[in-house]
Amino acid sequence: MNSEIKIRILKNADKGIFQDIVSLYKDAGWWEKEYDSDPSFVKVIVKKSFCFAGAFDGKRLVGMGRALSDGISDAYIEDIVVLKKYRDRGIGSGITNTIIEQLKKNNIDWITLIGEPGTEKFYRRLNFRTMKNYLPMRLKI
Repeated sequence: MNSEIKIRILKNADKGIFQDIVSLYKDAGWWEKEYDSDPSFVKVIVKKSFCFAGAFDGKRLVGMGRALSDGISDAYIEDIVVLKKYRDRGIGSGITNTIIEQLKKNNIDWITLIGEPGTEKFYRRLNFRTMKNYLPMRLKI
């Protein structure tokens, strides 16, 4: 990872960080048009996540990731994303490892995630493995 990129844990999203998170979601193709009418959920995901890590180039947020957890034993990592022009520099690995370190500090030992197609190699390098006999599912609403 480049030395100018700093990863830190965030507890809230001020105006600049809020806009950068929106940009990250848009750059990843995760932003839905209906979010434009009320993007306030962006502040909530930072505040309510068990752990939210941001990668900064100066004051600009260029990558992020978060974990949801019961705070005791289980955690789910999600939203690992780095702006396209910053990829392939180890930033995503740094974000993921920072989150894992925070979870381990809290004695959380069941850490899972669901990656997008094409991300398996990335997560395997970080020691994630396919869970045999488990099936990720999502409720269709």
